[in-house]
Amino acid sequence: MSVRELVVLGTASQVPTRHRNHNGYLLRWDGEGILFDPGEGTQRQMLRAGVAAHDINRICVTHFHGDHSLGLAGVIQRINLDQVPHPVTAHYPASGQRFFDRLRYATAYRESVELNERAIADGGVLATTPSYTLEARRLSHPVESFGYRLTEPDGRRMLPERLAAHGIKGPDVGRVQRGEAVGGVTLEDVSEMRRGQRFAFVMDTRLCDGAYELADGCDMLVIESTFLDEDHRLATDHGHLTAGQAARVARDAGVRHLVLTHFSQRYSDPGEFERQARAAGFDGELSVAHDLVRVPVPKREL
Repeated sequence: MSVRELVVLGTASQVPTRHRNHNGYLLRWDGEGILFDPGEGTQRQMLRAGVAAHDINRICVTHFHGDHSLGLAGVIQRINLDQVPHPVTAHYPASGQRFFDRLRYATAYRESVELNERAIADGGVLATTPSYTLEARRLSHPVESFGYRLTEPDGRRMLPERLAAHGIKGPDVGRVQRGEAVGGVTLEDVSEMRRGQRFAFVMDTRLCDGAYELADGCDMLVIESTFLDEDHRLATDHGHLTAGQAARVARDAGVRHLVLTHFSQRYSDPGEFERQARAAGFDGELSVAHDLVRVPVPKREL
């Protein structure tokens, strides 16, 4: 049975706190695991969350600030220590190649796993699999930063009432699904288009076109909301979003489930992020992320 869920490993910005680890997010998408922005302590958070090195197929780094990348060294070494049986692909900004190299080879260890590096020079399609297309878009931050988006291919939904009306049943249903015509009845006659699911991951950024492009029509948007709205000048100066700004991106992009994360240590009331997001007009499903929670990707719309 396919599983699509976000496992939140850490939600702090800049520094960890007593209750929030550095960033880290594992997206389970059917049989694959995509690890986003492994900050310091990610390896231990994986253990606490029940995530194994074997679960990781891709690592996607948005940018090379420590709270988003210092955990790379430990995660990469753990992948090799556990002798993960499949190749792992790492995506990251090409301008940070020297940082990736330092983290990959921070200490001595035995390399036993094929780790493929795919540095991003510009936005666009990064990979295509049967389950998704992975894309990146440039964001607006003091260092080069990219956000990521997964798009499932559109499919078709079989319609029982049309199957019955055409007398299609048993093995003939499978034949029609495979594209065969049965008694003149085609797949288009007994099905309708099913829109593929969409997921976006937007970390450190000011408001910019890239954030909106990534969020457009997403079933789930994971987005930073480092500051509350009253500190919007700080957010702009440091290349971040407020809770209200993040919510307006989600509102305008038609997002179904908004996940706010990457919170400044200056705030003690997580509920205020939700209140400001609602005040900004977002009325979809909303989660203020906490460490070690699992957030299901919304089911496909009927």
